[in-house]
Amino acid sequence: MGVPMVIMPQWTNQTKDAKLVQGVWCMGVRVRPAGNGIVRKEEIEGYIRKVMEKEKGKELKNNAIKWRDLAEEAATEGGTSDINTYTFISQLA
Repeated sequence: MGVPMVIMPQWTNQTKDAKLVQGVWCMGVRVRPAGNGIVRKEEIEGYIRKVMEKEKGKELKNNAIKWRDLAEEAATEGGTSDINTYTFISQLA
């Protein structure tokens, strides 16, 4: 967690996850295959460089760290995830 991603969804829920990573959370770039479904190694290298070296990479890294910190905060004792889990379990009893 906390690192930008180069994403290349293949099937089912991966497409939805890719939309979230790139479009909502802004912490990754999506690889777009050519019409034949193939991505050349040079293209993948370009995406990796974009994430690691370019100004866009700094923005993606900052967003990834922000989302990591929010997830950690939610999962700690007394965080929203902790409270929701406790509430759910108590309703089962």
